[in-house]
Amino acid sequence: MDSERDGPETEHTGVHLAHQEQSPVRQVWRRVVFAFFVLALTVVVIYLDRDGYRDGDDVGLSLLDSIYYATVTLSTTGYGDITPITPGARLVNILLITPLRITFLLVLIGTTLEALTARSREEFRIRRWRSRVRQHVIVCGYGTKGRSAIRSLQATGTPLDKIVVVDPEPRAIDEANSIGLTGIVGDAGRTEVLRRASVERARAVIVAANRDDAAVLITLTVRQLNPSVPITTSVREEENANLLRQSGADTVITTSATSGRLLGLSTDSPRVVAVVEDLVTGGHGLDLHQRTATSSEVGLGPRALRDIVLSVTRGGRTLRFDDPLIGTLQPEDVLVVVRSHH
Repeated sequence: MDSERDGPETEHTGVHLAHQEQSPVRQVWRRVVFAFFVLALTVVVIYLDRDGYRDGDDVGLSLLDSIYYATVTLSTTGYGDITPITPGARLVNILLITPLRITFLLVLIGTTLEALTARSREEFRIRRWRSRVRQHVIVCGYGTKGRSAIRSLQATGTPLDKIVVVDPEPRAIDEANSIGLTGIVGDAGRTEVLRRASVERARAVIVAANRDDAAVLITLTVRQLNPSVPITTSVREEENANLLRQSGADTVITTSATSGRLLGLSTDSPRVVAVVEDLVTGGHGLDLHQRTATSSEVGLGPRALRDIVLSVTRGGRTLRFDDPLIGTLQPEDVLVVVRSHH
């Protein structure tokens, strides 16, 4: 069923790249003003050389005649009632009036041409983006959780052009585009939508769906398309956390349980909550950071480091900073540290 629904769509369907466009009214207004400028310039040129033209049997043109001749000439109507008769007037028509006529026509039909070519230009931009995008982070859902996750990604150094948002609401994608993000309109639980986001080449996937069942479906689909990409998923109910892990999520964050623990702590230990908020809010104060032990740190104990070490992951096993099994740091140990943001 899903493949049948996806069949008629192309790889560009629903892809919105971040860019700024001028409003159509402003584009038309600029062209009209420029067209009037070209018309006025032509009138001046003709009027200055008015004695080189013949209007019927009379030689010479009035200002009204000059405006009339400029108008019918630029619009290529050319009734032939006014004609240049001197070599100078004809030379001016060849070298100046004709280029102005072409410019005038291009200005008038420019809006139409732009509308006809806009789709082709957008498809070209999307093809170029798809050929270049890799090692990016896909955020499924642009609600409160998704926006917060993107702010954290930015704070830790991920550029906006390396973040792709997937959301079924066009309004949410428009909002994401407005801050410089690439967006995909569609259900992230569908194979074709994730393929448009180039999930096969993604560095990580964040699932910030509003419903647990949607989070499970998205996680399953992502894992099917990319068996090795790290998936971080949020879930409302703690009882669904194991289901998400079985679906392929590497990290599951239970929002309701975490919020409840912070609420309980705030009663007797409000400063603890303040410190936790500081730690999980990147970009200022204290930041949590994951890194590999440097060569100069190998052989030292966790307490001897300048950074405050919270845990050490070795051989796939995570040890707390006070675990005696850590001993001294070894090459390829992964540390979670607290550092001050400067």
